[in-house]
Amino acid sequence: MRFALIVLALAASAASAQPGVEVGRPADAPWPDSLMAGTAPPAAVADLYAIAAAVRADRIESDIRTLAGFGTRHTLSDTASATRGIGAARRWIRDEFERISADCGGCLEIVEQRRTVSGERRIPEPVEIVNVLAIQRGTSDPNRYVVMSGDIDSRASDALDGVSDAPGANDNASGMAGAIEAARVLSQYRFPGTIIYAGLSGEEQGLFGGQIMAEIARDEGWEVVGVLNNDMIGNSCGIDGVCDNTSARVFSEGTRPTETEQEARARRFTGGEVDGPSRNLARYVDRVADEYVRNLDIMMVYRLDRFGRGGHHTPFTNVGYPGVRIMETHEHYDRQHQDLRTGTYPDGSPRHYGDTVEYVDFDYAAKLTALNAVTLAGIAGAPPPPSNVAIEGAVRPSTTLSWDAPDAARNPQHAGARVWWRLTTSPQWERSVFVPASGSGRQSYTLENVVIDNYFFGVSSVSADGSESPVVFPGVIGAFDYAPADD
Repeated sequence: MRFALIVLALAASAASAQPGVEVGRPADAPWPDSLMAGTAPPAAVADLYAIAAAVRADRIESDIRTLAGFGTRHTLSDTASATRGIGAARRWIRDEFERISADCGGCLEIVEQRRTVSGERRIPEPVEIVNVLAIQRGTSDPNRYVVMSGDIDSRASDALDGVSDAPGANDNASGMAGAIEAARVLSQYRFPGTIIYAGLSGEEQGLFGGQIMAEIARDEGWEVVGVLNNDMIGNSCGIDGVCDNTSARVFSEGTRPTETEQEARARRFTGGEVDGPSRNLARYVDRVADEYVRNLDIMMVYRLDRFGRGGHHTPFTNVGYPGVRIMETHEHYDRQHQDLRTGTYPDGSPRHYGDTVEYVDFDYAAKLTALNAVTLAGIAGAPPPPSNVAIEGAVRPSTTLSWDAPDAARNPQHAGARVWWRLTTSPQWERSVFVPASGSGRQSYTLENVVIDNYFFGVSSVSADGSESPVVFPGVIGAFDYAPADD
């Protein structure tokens, strides 16, 4: 499965996407948006439309009401009660994952990750942080992962208050309910890669659940292609007075914090400040939204997270995994980290404080859940991204990209690669050519009459049914010895 190529104009793309089209073009001729070096897989995947349509707002509403009904899910709250506190919430989440697994013949492996944390500013005394994961193992490439996460915990005004009511209906029962609903829908399908639906704890106390999971993934050698952190996906009317259920934000960092000094030097001379793996994951989310989720526009925000704030994708990016935050466009700060109370606006009208269910837009939460579901399915259904992508073409009339194709034994669905390019000021990939696989090992393709100085380039892997990986921005052949000439 893959998303359609939504580029400058879908009609132009379809008209130009004919086998055997010459890649080189006269300088005064417009470039078509998509070209082919061989017969390409389908441009869209019917299953992704069906997956988006299968997400149900009523089930998400029920789950949000259940989670908010535990009173508080604060990390320091009661763990013994059957009806209140984070212990009751995480047991319910586990039970719900177990029910979903039973419906798909045991296709989900339910795992709890546990670690005791203490001596922290918001966890002064020892507290057990517990993540609840539902793992849908890939059929042929199970060590390749794509993750959708929501947060289990909630909080009131005082970050250390584990007693007061903190229903956390939007922050973040909405994201947790979305992960559960995505599991319901996608567990009816099978994918080559593994999908994890994660309930992470300790977010409000310092991103501890994500840190635990990221460290386990790194230590166990997981090949994590992407992490979709969903934190507040149900508020459509913001404190700015705008009500909008047709857009969502995707936050992503531009470069990896784990890049080496040599990689940073190469990037200085060749570009890539806005093309790290997380940024290209954000572009992927934007493109699937355009094709598969009706009436939803993505605002790509070129920032790791909101100003001065954080989220559970950050621990994954800290260890080098691609990760983004998906959330509502218009936040309402009266409904975040607030004790339940009422006040008045300057004009005397009543003002509500607190994150309660009546302010959640369940249809909007379903739309953003559908966005996650098609992203997960698209990545898990695709081959892994190409590795060791390199580029060369200085002082030439052409640009050559090369890459290592995915292992055929683990990825029998692999059909080839797509070479992408765009203007350096363009936010989204614009033009492409499909390159059929030619055996295993090193592959290459030359874009004739495409000058390397004028564009950014990337390569993605494509399956026989059209599923596509995120784009990989290339390293540069000889970049570590790069010494630009004076002229």
